[in-house]
Amino acid sequence: MQRESWIRQPSSWAPALVALAALASSACSATAESATAVNHAAVIEAIEGSELSQVTLSERAAERLAIETQAMAAGAQMSVPYGAVLYDAQGATWVYTQTEKLNFVREPITVDRIDGDTALLTAGPTAGTLVVTVGAAELFGAEMDVGH
Repeated sequence: MQRESWIRQPSSWAPALVALAALASSACSATAESATAVNHAAVIEAIEGSELSQVTLSERAAERLAIETQAMAAGAQMSVPYGAVLYDAQGATWVYTQTEKLNFVREPITVDRIDGDTALLTAGPTAGTLVVTVGAAELFGAEMDVGH
């Protein structure tokens, strides 16, 4: 009975296994470096007396995320672009508001209905409050420490 040569010569696999281990090790190192860079891009601070946190972005992070905001308009019914609306794991609805340059806080909203690309609200930020319309999902991921 003849055996396959790859079974008789396990040493031929040794260099390949070493190369795979080296690649896996370098990939883990790169991931750790990326995570460190992300941690410096956003600082998360708990808001005293609340379950919420403030997300403070670095200038570079804000540029890369291309954060856009829009002031809540005064009118008969509050509304925000539907893309600004976030849903948490329990189905609650939120938007991020800009409290200062580079500082963002998640605020609960109550959606009455969706009309095309607009969410009509029965409760939410007051008129004039800046609401994040682009980049809210990334802020949510930073606040919830998604990916770390």
